[in-house]
Amino acid sequence: MSVPYPFAAVVGMADLRLALMLNAVDPAVGGVLVRGEKGTAKSTVVRGLAALLPDVAVVPGCRFSCDPAAPDADCPDGPHEAGRGDGVRAARMVELPVGASEDRLAGALDIERALAEGRKTFEPGLLAEAHRGVLYVDEVNLLHDHLVDLLLDAAAMGANYVEREGVSVRHAARFLLVGTMNPEEGELRPQLLDRFGLTVQVAASREPDERTEVVRRRLAYDADPAGFAARWAAEEDALRARIAAARALLPAVVLGDAALRQITATCAAFEVDGMRADIVTARAATALAAWAGRTEVAAEDVRQAALLALPHRRRRNPFDAPGLDEEKLDDTLREHAEGAGGGAGDGGDGDDGPERDPDPDGPPDGDGGGSGGGPAPRRPGDADGTGDAAEAADAAAPQDPSRTETAPPPGDTSAAPGDRAGDGAGDAPPPGDGDPAAPAEPFRTRRLDVPGVGEGAAGRRSRARTAHGRTTGARRPRGALGALHLAATVQAAAPHQRGRGRRGPGLVVRRDDLREAVREGRESNLVLFAVDASGSMGARQRMGAVKGAVLSLLLDAYQRRDKVGLVTFRGPDAALALPPTSSVDAAAARLERLPTGGRTPLAAGLLRARETLRVERLRDPARRPLLVVVTDGRATGGPDPVGRAARAARLLAAEGVASVVVDCESGPVRLGLAGELARELRGPAVALGELRAEAVGALVREARAGRRAPAAREGHAPGGGPGARGARGARPEPAGHGAGRAA
Repeated sequence: MSVPYPFAAVVGMADLRLALMLNAVDPAVGGVLVRGEKGTAKSTVVRGLAALLPDVAVVPGCRFSCDPAAPDADCPDGPHEAGRGDGVRAARMVELPVGASEDRLAGALDIERALAEGRKTFEPGLLAEAHRGVLYVDEVNLLHDHLVDLLLDAAAMGANYVEREGVSVRHAARFLLVGTMNPEEGELRPQLLDRFGLTVQVAASREPDERTEVVRRRLAYDADPAGFAARWAAEEDALRARIAAARALLPAVVLGDAALRQITATCAAFEVDGMRADIVTARAATALAAWAGRTEVAAEDVRQAALLALPHRRRRNPFDAPGLDEEKLDDTLREHAEGAGGGAGDGGDGDDGPERDPDPDGPPDGDGGGSGGGPAPRRPGDADGTGDAAEAADAAAPQDPSRTETAPPPGDTSAAPGDRAGDGAGDAPPPGDGDPAAPAEPFRTRRLDVPGVGEGAAGRRSRARTAHGRTTGARRPRGALGALHLAATVQAAAPHQRGRGRRGPGLVVRRDDLREAVREGRESNLVLFAVDASGSMGARQRMGAVKGAVLSLLLDAYQRRDKVGLVTFRGPDAALALPPTSSVDAAAARLERLPTGGRTPLAAGLLRARETLRVERLRDPARRPLLVVVTDGRATGGPDPVGRAARAARLLAAEGVASVVVDCESGPVRLGLAGELARELRGPAVALGELRAEAVGALVREARAGRRAPAAREGHAPGGGPGARGARGARPEPAGHGAGRAA
C-alpha cells in the first residue's frame, strides 16, 4: 500500500487546508469543492486528509458501517443491537471514478435471485463504503449526469435507495463530499455546486522560494515515501490532536444573535438562492471558532466563513467566475456589527481571530505534492483560473490589413464593395479594422439538435439511447444486466414454466429469460462553430450582434453539457481558434477577442471544420457533431470562391455532418447566399433573429422531419435574383433535402 503525501508537509494552500480542517471538525459543514488549474496538487492535499480523521466505531461485520451507539434500523445487514460489541476502523476516503457505473456507486441487486428465490441479495456500492467517511470525486465536473443525480439524492437525504421493479433496499449514506476540478474542462451543474458546503480556488505560487520548497519536498517524498512521512509524523499527530480537541469543543461554541444576524445579512446582500448558504456559513463560522479554541463566534469567523461558503452560490452568469466582493462583504459586516464579538471586517487583526493556517506551528506555507499552489488571487474576472489559459493561446486568425473589405458609409443600405461573391474590389481596410467588437447581450436560444438517435455521452441536446430516460422497448442483456424490463422478462419466462417443473406460485426464471429495458434520453454533442470574421461581417457593425448570438449558443451548449470548438475564417485563411473542449468559458473568451476584416475564405473555413471533425471522430466516435456556420454566405478571394465553398459544403454533407447555417445577412437588399450554402450542407438556414427561443416556428425540427427544406430566409424572384420580399423575410422554400444526417 502506497504511503500518502503527509498533509502537514503541504506548502501553502492556507484556504484549502483550512476548509478541509473545518469539515474534519464538523462534517455537517457539507464538504469542499476545490477549483484550480492542472498541476496544483489538489488531489494530493485531499488524499492527505484521510490520515488525520479520527477512527470510526462500527458494528462488527456490518458492511454499512453502522454506529454501535445508534445502529440504522433499516440496515440491510441488521437488525443490530445497540451497544453490541464495538469495532473500530480508520475513517475511509472512497474515490468515485468519473467513469463509474450506477451500480458501482449505489450498489446492485441480484435481480435473478430476487425473482427466482424471492431473496434480496444486495452488493453495497461506493456510497455504502463512504458512509461516515469521505467521498472524493476527482474531476467532479466531468461526472455523468445520472451519477450526479444519485449523489444529490444521497447528500440531501443522508440515505441511499436502490429500487428495481418493486424490490428495494435502503441504507444510510452520510459522507463528507470533496471534489476537485479544473474549470478549463467545464463547469458544474448549479444543483451539484450548491451541495458543496465550501469552495476554494487554488493556483500555483509565483514566488520562487515557495516553488523551490515545493520541488524539494516532492523530490524527497518520491525518493523515500515512508521516510519522508516519518519525518512529518509529529506534525501529523499535532493536527490530529487539534481536530479531536476542536470536535470536543464544538458543542460548547455559542453562535450569538449578533453573529447570526451578520450571517443572514451577508447572504441577503449577495442575493444567494435559498437558505443553504446561511446554514452552511453558520456551521463554518462555528467550526472556525472551535478550531481557534474559542467558545463564541466572532465577526472574523463570520467573514472567513462567508469567503469560503458564498462565492459559488452568488447569482452570476455561467461565464462569470465565482468570487466575492470583499469590500462589499466588509461593508455589510460593519453595518450589522452591533454586539458581535471582535471587529467586523477588520481583516482578523484581533488576538481572538481564527487562524488561517491549520498548523500555525508547522512548516512554511506553499503547495504540496510536487505542485505549486497558494490561495488564488481574488481579482475580478479571473477567479476560476481560466484567464491565464485563455491568454496563453491566442485564438484569432492573423489579420491581413492589406486584403480587407471596405465597410459602407453610415446609412448606406446597398451591399458593400467586395461583399458580392467573387468580387475582389474594395480591398482598402476601413478605419479601425481588426479591433474586436463587443458582443451584444446574450439571449435564450432555441435548441438545435442532430437528427436521428445516437449513443453518445449523456447530455441534454439530441435524442440518444441512454441508461436513463423513457423506456422504448426491451432486449437481451449485453453483458451485465442493466435496468430490468419486468414485463418482457415475465413474458419470456412464462411459456417454459411447465417444462421447468414449476409446481408452486413462484416464477421459474433463468438467465436467458432476462430482458433489459431500452431507454431513450438525450446526449451531448460536439458543437463546432465556424464563424465568418471577414470584412463583410464587420460591415454595418453587425459583428457585435453576431458575437452575441454565438455567445448565446455557447451558453446553450454549456447548459446542455456539450463539447464546443471554434473555427474562424477571415483574410487569407481559416484557423482553429479553439480545439474541441468542454470549457465553454474558453470559447467565450476567444470569441470576445475575435477581430474582423479581410476577405471571406468560406471554403477554407468549411474545410478546416471538416478536418477538425474528422480528428474528433477518431478520438470520440460515439459523440455526434453539429456544425453551426455563422456567415452571411459571401465568399471572396481566389479563383472561383463560390464554387469551392459549394464543393466543401457537399463534402461535409456527404460525410453525414449535421449542419445549421445562421444567416447574418441584413439590409433591405439580400443575396440569399447563406440559404444556398445551407442547401449544399443539407441543413436548415436560420436567420439571426430566429435563434431566439421565443421566435415563431421550429425551423430545425421541421427540416429534421423532412417537412421543410433548408432555404434562404430572404426569398428569391423567379429568375433567381434578389427579390423585394427580402426586407421582411420569406417562408422557407421546399427543396430536395432535409436537415444534416446523423454522423
